[in-house]
Amino acid sequence: MKKKTSALSVVALSAVLLSACSTGQGTASNNGGNNANAGGTTTIEFWAAPNPTQQAYWTEMAKAYEAVNDKVKINVSAMKESPTSEAGIQAAIAAKSAPTMSENINRGFAAQLADSQALVPLDTIAGFSDVVSSRDMSKTIEPWKFADGHQYVLPIYSNAMLFGWRLDTLKELGYDAPPKTYSEVLEVTKKLKAKYGDKKYLWAKPDLADPTAWKRWFDFYMLYDAASNGNKFIEGSSFTGDQKAGEQVLTFVDNLRKEKGLLARQATDPFETGVGIFTDVGPWTFTTWAQKYPNLKYNDTYTLSMPPVPDGVDPAQSKTFADTKGLVVYASATKAQQEAAIGFIKWVYSDAVNDAKWFKDTNLPPARDDLSTNEAFKPILDASPQLKPYAENVPNAIPPMDNAKYNDLQTIIGSEAFNKVVKGEIAPAEGWAAMKAALEKALK
Repeated sequence: MKKKTSALSVVALSAVLLSACSTGQGTASNNGGNNANAGGTTTIEFWAAPNPTQQAYWTEMAKAYEAVNDKVKINVSAMKESPTSEAGIQAAIAAKSAPTMSENINRGFAAQLADSQALVPLDTIAGFSDVVSSRDMSKTIEPWKFADGHQYVLPIYSNAMLFGWRLDTLKELGYDAPPKTYSEVLEVTKKLKAKYGDKKYLWAKPDLADPTAWKRWFDFYMLYDAASNGNKFIEGSSFTGDQKAGEQVLTFVDNLRKEKGLLARQATDPFETGVGIFTDVGPWTFTTWAQKYPNLKYNDTYTLSMPPVPDGVDPAQSKTFADTKGLVVYASATKAQQEAAIGFIKWVYSDAVNDAKWFKDTNLPPARDDLSTNEAFKPILDASPQLKPYAENVPNAIPPMDNAKYNDLQTIIGSEAFNKVVKGEIAPAEGWAAMKAALEKALK
């Protein structure tokens, strides 16, 4: 899953709600093909992510389940992307042709669907608690609980976002491992600038000055989750941000700017070329690096770490942002279909071998507490050791907010505070206050 895919998830969707949609799933009269057949077989429609690998995985799982349960028929198809997958889902709901269930749902979009009562609270369906326990994901799923106390999304994968460090440059500066606290990072920045001047920067990334909503997931939220011990920032319609942690994050960024450690203008692959030595890295990155930058070798020229934390905070307790999506069940499904859907998912996740196949096929870490310890995943992690820190930190990753206006809200974080601090246009405390005021107004 590339970041451009995440970007699609925040496109405004209201325009499609009134549009007609021919989905091939049936009409309002047959509930999108969700009816139980006369012979006692329950048919469910499963919309997979518009990704060939994921569609192939779910098709294989569906056929395997049907082989052991002849009372359930599962039709797997790729969700429509016109103009986005979210828009396709909204249009299908409006046309009363929604599937029984789908994957590829982030928590913010789920909040939109839950607000319109389009989703079933999964915790109200018999067997859901068994899915959580059999998959060993109680810690991972806990932050997904919505403000109303319900779970609307079962996370399928969780990319616990990490920061990459150019280990080769750190060694030139006299370090064998990445710094873990703000003061240590600032010390590295000073040494870097003293040695290389304007040839190298700590953090070189044009997104730092860009207010686009999804970009805050990969800078502000990573740092904020670490500084605040995973505070949710916004819960439902309430701003719950930790002022001390937030101001510490903005002050840290401001101090990097003062030390000339930030490069927020356009640059081609600055981390890969060594212009920057610190950046967010998701597990999807490694395939591209292997093809385009074979010199980047784990624990040789680069390494990975959890986000740095403020001085006085235990680095071992660092949290981070979860680039993650999951599965939902739609309210238009009958009770029989809802229970059949949960039965299918329970079967898939009752055997870690199925999650191992997912991990191997997609490179997306399953949302499990035991990903780094379960023997089923050992061959994958041994073959790709750069995936181990992602596996270890799945339980420490915090998903996006559960608010339907997440796109607008995250834009405010950048435009009122983060971007302005990066540019030196506002003091950290003033930026936090302005952002908080704008968010609270938007949340009313």
